[in-house]
Amino acid sequence: MSEIRVDKLKNEAGSGAVELTEGASIPTGKNLTGAGGISITGDIVTTGTITYEDVTNIDSLGIVTARGGLEVGTSGAGGTITSAGDAVFAGLTTARFGGVTETVSVGSTSHYVVNKSVILELDCSKGSVFTHDLSSGNVGIVSIKNFRVNTNTFTTATVIFTQNSSAPSAGAGNTMVIPPATQVPGGIGTEVTLSPLGVAANAGIATNGMVGSATTVVLSGTARDLDVVTFGVHYNGGGTGTAGNYRTVVTKSGDFRFGTVGF
Repeated sequence: MSEIRVDKLKNEAGSGAVELTEGASIPTGKNLTGAGGISITGDIVTTGTITYEDVTNIDSLGIVTARGGLEVGTSGAGGTITSAGDAVFAGLTTARFGGVTETVSVGSTSHYVVNKSVILELDCSKGSVFTHDLSSGNVGIVSIKNFRVNTNTFTTATVIFTQNSSAPSAGAGNTMVIPPATQVPGGIGTEVTLSPLGVAANAGIATNGMVGSATTVVLSGTARDLDVVTFGVHYNGGGTGTAGNYRTVVTKSGDFRFGTVGF
């Protein structure tokens, strides 16, 4: 193998670049460096990473990864998508989705009163719709966690309740009110614990759910019925650590069972 040592190369006329007819190979660990630019009309193929700034257009057939997020406009004035997945747009946003399917998660439970009442945990990082089978425990406290608190926001968490295989009696299987006495009273939504995402050292903010007509939301008393209960949490945009910054409302559509028409 021959080796040529020179400081500079020019074409035969002495006024232009040298044409590398068969291309060029750069050994491992070596780089092309310089203060000038690179102008290529063909393709750039690499198995490594291309790092660049101030690019006019990017046309990719594959995946474009922006590890630190994405900003539209000067300093993100038009819109921002953060590396955590938050998206904020300043102007009118039009979105069209086809065949959107909501992920349904099972609400996790821990006993509040052994064999009588449970804490139902709704983790909003896993979705916004949950299921709970009342045969696994009547609900004494609803814990809503990991929901985002930005300026003046409203978050919903919906629970599909399935009643026991037998009709509830004395309130059993038909409750979300504490404290339970010898018999579990009927009703829903009076005891709620909020744990917003990103609030440091937050063990849960105790508050009460607001229900229509200041009464209560009662689950079905018929075996195997379905009740759909939605909790809406309104954050007023103030501090994140006190109950006064949140209002929780509770609504229900329920007593769902197969009808008799058409059967």
